[in-house]
Amino acid sequence: MTATFAPLRGTVVLDLSRYLPGPLLTRILADLGATVVRIEPPGGDTLRHVPPHQDGVGVSYASLNAGKRSVVLDLKRPEGAAVLHAALAGVDVLVEGFRPGVLDRFGLSWDALLARHPRLIGVSLSGYGQAGPDRLKAGHDLSYVARAGLLGTWGPADGPPAVPGTPLADVAGGTWPAALGVLAALLERAQTGRGRHLDVALARGAFALGAYGMAAAAVGHAEPRGAGMLTGGVPCYRCYATQDGRHLAVAALEPPFFDRLCVLVGRPDLQGSGYALGADGARVQAELEGVFASRPLAAWLEAVAGEDVCVEPVATPVEAVADPLFSDLVAHVDGRPVVRVPLGVPMTEVPAPGPLRALGADGEEALGALGVDAELVAAARAAGALG
Repeated sequence: MTATFAPLRGTVVLDLSRYLPGPLLTRILADLGATVVRIEPPGGDTLRHVPPHQDGVGVSYASLNAGKRSVVLDLKRPEGAAVLHAALAGVDVLVEGFRPGVLDRFGLSWDALLARHPRLIGVSLSGYGQAGPDRLKAGHDLSYVARAGLLGTWGPADGPPAVPGTPLADVAGGTWPAALGVLAALLERAQTGRGRHLDVALARGAFALGAYGMAAAAVGHAEPRGAGMLTGGVPCYRCYATQDGRHLAVAALEPPFFDRLCVLVGRPDLQGSGYALGADGARVQAELEGVFASRPLAAWLEAVAGEDVCVEPVATPVEAVADPLFSDLVAHVDGRPVVRVPLGVPMTEVPAPGPLRALGADGEEALGALGVDAELVAAARAAGALG
């Protein structure tokens, strides 16, 4: 029998967040064995309603939230806030993604929460952090990668910055630092008996994604967009269009890889020029553009098959989903796709997500399991604070 990798079994997570960074964080914690209870506002998380839909529910929402329990609680009503306070006695981790100060307006400031529940680990996900002059500034992923100096490095030298096709600040700048922080805080609590509040700012996390280039920038070295070693400025590390309008990603940074590629594409004369810059680099790039434009993508993939040249097709998302490399990362729960995060162990050892729960399906049951008094729950129901 295969052992189950569930180191967070017995850990209870209460998730007040919406959209992507927080729910993906709690998806990861659930995959590690935690029990996750989602607290949604009346009407539910907006992502429930974002297309495309399957059986009336947004597929992105279903992927992020399968297996989590669902409670509808109106925190704007004092009865709702009282229920949340009571529930936290049975909670290990609280995740929220409100704009700074919103919890305070509900009478749920972090100082008050930690004073009443000193073992609680709190996570606040926001654009610019809980303190400072930008704390209340609105933003989305593109805002954060722009402010963090990442967006300015993406795209061709003679064109505008290229908008990334995935929310990097949300996920890599928010979700992943928060996941690491939660695991570290759980270890700390095991040693000290006390929790803590984690202030995770997506823009700051996005800045850290550029660690390689930011270190150079910190000593005054700035590369123009599209002119750097890793931003398409050298022939050996960039994308080339093929005859059929597709693209090849050439990542042949080490000279032996690039030199072998030159032989395979019939241009051995270009060996040794992978790092060419300026006019010489532009000439080599133009030569290779002409070469790759002469044949369709499939022909080039056949030409480099089995060779150490660091070349891959620029796959579409539909192609990636069908790729055997990723097949075990797409589970199907009740006919709905759930995209999973690899945790370094076989996915067969990771607890499978449960079915998607209907909005508010676990109200009294989930709150009772957290130790909330039945009279308090009934009062919240009567006041319209519990959906």
